[in-house]
Amino acid sequence: ESIICTEIPYQTNKAVQLVKGVAELVNEKRVEGVSDVNDYSDRNGIRVVYDVKREAMGSVVLNQLYKYSALQTSFSVNNIALVSGRPMLLGLKAMIHHFVDHRMDVVIRRTKYDLRKAEERAHILEGLLIALDHLDAVIALIRASQTPEEAKDGLMGQFALSEIQAKAILDMRLQRLTGLERDKIREEHAELMKTIAYLKEVLADEGLRLKIIKDETLEVKEKYGDKRRTQIIEARGDMRMEDLIADEAVVVTISHLGYIKRTALTEFRTQGRGGVGSKGSTTRDEDFLEHLFVATNHNYLLVFTQNGKVFWMRVFDIPEGNRQSKGRAIQNLVQLEGGDKVVAYLNVDDLTSADYVNNHFVVLCTKKGVIKKTTLEAYSRPRANGIIAVGIREGDELLEAKLTTGNSHIILASSDGRAVHFEEKDVRPMGRSASGVRGMNLEGGSENNEVIGMIAVDNAELASRQILVVSENGYGKRS
Repeated sequence: ESIICTEIPYQTNKAVQLVKGVAELVNEKRVEGVSDVNDYSDRNGIRVVYDVKREAMGSVVLNQLYKYSALQTSFSVNNIALVSGRPMLLGLKAMIHHFVDHRMDVVIRRTKYDLRKAEERAHILEGLLIALDHLDAVIALIRASQTPEEAKDGLMGQFALSEIQAKAILDMRLQRLTGLERDKIREEHAELMKTIAYLKEVLADEGLRLKIIKDETLEVKEKYGDKRRTQIIEARGDMRMEDLIADEAVVVTISHLGYIKRTALTEFRTQGRGGVGSKGSTTRDEDFLEHLFVATNHNYLLVFTQNGKVFWMRVFDIPEGNRQSKGRAIQNLVQLEGGDKVVAYLNVDDLTSADYVNNHFVVLCTKKGVIKKTTLEAYSRPRANGIIAVGIREGDELLEAKLTTGNSHIILASSDGRAVHFEEKDVRPMGRSASGVRGMNLEGGSENNEVIGMIAVDNAELASRQILVVSENGYGKRS
């Protein structure tokens, strides 16, 4: 797979920024997944090829190139224009608004001018038509007049003409007295009256003026427009971190002392029955691996503490390590208060989908047997210093957290070897800060009796699932 660049951004130096610059980014590991960069550009055009590694995703590599190289650049446009004689900084919408206002003003002024000229011409033609209708009387009046001024006054007085009309009659050439010319005058007058009616309609109807503006704009486009040289695409917005990271499957491991890491699932090869297994993590002598689950880089991790707080992180934020590395202390990733410690983790596929978070629940259990159910939606808006997951009563602490669909069966087990089984639907959803309800009665047991574990089994899997119980001394029982 290759990424081929055939066009470069404005004012970008291909050799320096897109070839040498990208090679440096690859060497610095800021851009991962590129195996080679080659420039095949010639007189026929630009062609820079970025070869993508076999295990890498081309879309992720392209996003990294957009983010860190000059393959995608932006430059500012300072849209300052004079609005009513004052300079103003305009956005695209405001520019279009003022342009339409300007075109509207142009159409109105032009229409008023055309209307005035048409009415002036119609006025003259009306005078000529009067003269043609009384041709013999007009000729006799003109022949009887001693001067042009006397003739003009006579026409104005006898036929109720204006000075402009009378002057036009006196200036009329004799050839216009023919029948053909008389018909032309009548046709011109009729057309002018239609034009005047249309121009008055334009001045009275804003919608018609907008149609004229649209038609004239399209006319300019047809006459002078050429093929667009840039593409208009949906705004990408700011590049998110997940756009730069492939959504690959990883193994998340957490030790008893709280060291966490993620390792690519591909590092754990499949083994046959009887294999010795692969080492998942290196721990201190007093530490051991306590949690292991498979997730993807774009998943979410909810981290619950014994004091009832929950923290939120993306799986790709967990430090990456190989199978032999120890990982990083969870205290360096979340802001734990003094004396508090992490006791439970939930791997969540999505916290942004309204359908997903409203149809999943978080079931919490404390050592004193208190249980609480809350919709996952309540945990979808994180804060850097965490949020309250459950109100913990004095002398109690959070033990376990489970993600359910609302149709699970809950089993709680105590240190005295007792267990209680009930349906999740028997527990009503509560708010985040609520303390919960009693899930298991520990009275009547030993002094130090407490809940030591909780499991949640989906109703559809209940008949096919079995429970394995192991005691502190290593005795086990399957039921």
